[in-house]
Amino acid sequence: MTKRFSGSQFVVFARLTKFAQVGFGAAIALNLSINPSLAGDPFRTEKPHEIGDQTQAAFEAIFQQGNYPAAERYLQQALAKEPNEPLAYAMKASLAYGNKDWAKLNTYSQKTLETAQKLIPTDPLRGNLYTAVGHFLEGSVILIREGTVNGVPEAFGRLRQVYQYLDKAEAISANDPELNLIKGYMDLLLAVNLPFASPDQAIGRLQENAAPQYLVHRGIALAYRDLKRYPQALESVDRAIKSAGENPEIYYLKAQILKRLAEKEKNQQVIKEAIANFDKALTKKSQLPSSLVKQIESERKNALSLNNSR
Repeated sequence: MTKRFSGSQFVVFARLTKFAQVGFGAAIALNLSINPSLAGDPFRTEKPHEIGDQTQAAFEAIFQQGNYPAAERYLQQALAKEPNEPLAYAMKASLAYGNKDWAKLNTYSQKTLETAQKLIPTDPLRGNLYTAVGHFLEGSVILIREGTVNGVPEAFGRLRQVYQYLDKAEAISANDPELNLIKGYMDLLLAVNLPFASPDQAIGRLQENAAPQYLVHRGIALAYRDLKRYPQALESVDRAIKSAGENPEIYYLKAQILKRLAEKEKNQQVIKEAIANFDKALTKKSQLPSSLVKQIESERKNALSLNNSR
C-alpha cells in the first residue's frame, strides 16, 4: 500500500499543513461521549486502549464544545500527568500551528514522534499510527521553514515515512477506528486535490470503519464541500451537528457550504441561511482562536455583501 509520490502531491502535502488545526486535528480526536467502562478510549467498543483522562478532556473541549482555551488548560495537565501519550503532543502541535507559533510546532512535532516511537513496543498499533502522525507534523515544519520548493526533497522522505508507518499500523488492525479516522482524513484531502485519486474510496473508509461518527460526518462534509457536491455536504454536516451541536466550528462549516451552494444556484434564501449559521458560530467566538474568528467574520461579511447585492 505504500505510495509513490509525484511532484503534484507535494502541493497537496503543502496544503495539508493548512488543515493541521481543523482537518488533521479532527482526525486524531477522540469520541467525546464518555462511557465510564471505556474511560480513556472512546474510539473502541472492544479491546480498548488506554488514553489519559486529561487528553480525553482536552479533545472533549475542542471537538464537542469548540472551546480552545479549555483545551489548552487540559493539555497542560496532560503533559504533566500523561507524558507518554503522543496524542497530547500531536494536539499541542496542531494548536501551535493554528497560532502560527512555529517554534512550538517544531517542539511538539518532535515530542509526538519521540513518544510514539517509545509506545511501539507496548502498543504497536497506536505507536506506529502516531509515528506516522509525528512524521506528518515534522514534514509540515520542514515546508514552513524551507518553503514548498526548497523543502520538497526532505519533505518527500517524511511523506514516505508517513505511509510506511500507516502501513505497519494497518497490518496490525486494518479495521481499527482510530487508524481509519486518521488515514481517512488524509486520503480525503489527497483525493479532493488529485485527479487520479478516488474520493469515494476514501469516504467509504470513513463510513465503514472510522469512529467517532460525528467526526466521520464532519470529514465527509469537508470532502463534499471541496468536491462541490453541496447537497451531500449539507446532509453530512447536519449529521455532525446532531452529534456535536455545541461546536461553533461545525456551524461555520455549514455556513461555508450554504454560501457556496447559494452562489452556485443564485439563491438569496440560502445566502440568508448561510449568514444565520455564520452568526451562530460567532456567538461562541470567545472560545475560538482569534485568527479563526477573523476568518469567520470575513466570510460572513462577504456573504452579507452578496445578499445585499441581490
